[in-house]
Amino acid sequence: MGDESRIEELTKRCAALEAELKETKEKLKKYTAPERNREFYKLHKEEMLNRNKEYYREKVTPEKRKEYARRAYLNQKEKKRLAAAATEENI
Repeated sequence: MGDESRIEELTKRCAALEAELKETKEKLKKYTAPERNREFYKLHKEEMLNRNKEYYREKVTPEKRKEYARRAYLNQKEKKRLAAAATEENI
């Protein structure tokens, strides 16, 4: 008898927590990815790209560019190595 009541209690609690989680996620959507931000970026996409290009040209030195490119290359190489290792394990 004690186990059944405990299971029922935990099931109710789980359902309540899931409902609370769903409600919280809905509230967070308003702040994390509002429609107005997506619309702004859709309308000003070219402007944003140009702004980023200008910043990159003006602020980032050639040494930093080289460092960024190397880091990106090494990360890409590591991802490929990990993917190859994962496929070998699955075989």
